[in-house]
Amino acid sequence: MQHLVWDLDPVFFSIGPLTIHWYGVLFATAILSGLQVMKWIFQTEKQDLAALDNLLVYIVIGVIVGARLGHCFFYDPGYYFANPMKILAIWEGGLASHGGGLGAIIAAGIYSKKNGMNFIWLLDRLALCTALFGFFVRSANFVNSEILGTPSNVPWAVVFARIDNVARHPSQLYEAFAYLAIFFVLMVFYKQKKAQTPQGSILGIFLILIFTARFLIEMLKEKQAAYTADIALTAGQMLSIPFFIAGVVLVIWSMKNNKKVK
Repeated sequence: MQHLVWDLDPVFFSIGPLTIHWYGVLFATAILSGLQVMKWIFQTEKQDLAALDNLLVYIVIGVIVGARLGHCFFYDPGYYFANPMKILAIWEGGLASHGGGLGAIIAAGIYSKKNGMNFIWLLDRLALCTALFGFFVRSANFVNSEILGTPSNVPWAVVFARIDNVARHPSQLYEAFAYLAIFFVLMVFYKQKKAQTPQGSILGIFLILIFTARFLIEMLKEKQAAYTADIALTAGQMLSIPFFIAGVVLVIWSMKNNKKVK
């Protein structure tokens, strides 16, 4: 059976010493698309658009710092404890989405406190952007031939020629399109009530759907953390469980709180 052979050069273009990678292009697209969604939400709910500039800075820093620290301490703690200066070597690669999520939450908390904004309201709206952000980032992982799926002979399996000659599940694309579908589900839910959407409900649904998808798709990925080699669950699955539980708690809290308001 013939499979798609993926061998795209990770470099988008180079001009002299300047080199732009596909990953960087898609990461920037993820940020800009999220910004456009937030602009639409702020306009819809008549919020101050000027506040978005500072919010973008906070969230981007939180995501990058959190994703880097998450990769270092969730996936290869032994190496980075032994070589702490390597934590700063972000150009060598290594970002973890769970860490990025935690970083974004902390950054949003700091921002909301400094600007007198409702923290849960902000996280609800950021959840919409994050689902779309995840679509672009996982697409970037596919382009970069990283976060590989397990070997497979399904008709749509992909051979990542830069890595090996093994046909694999395109798990990056499974996640990417799962996140895109979740984005549309959340947008439909939000559009029903917009500013009157029960607090915590969007974030709760987001956490349940995203981390259910992540947990299931992890079954079709190669293990990334060495310490999970002899464990049934992957590091990604273990990290997804508390986020899923938090989502369930948030949905229950939101439903109870909404009844009290009525």
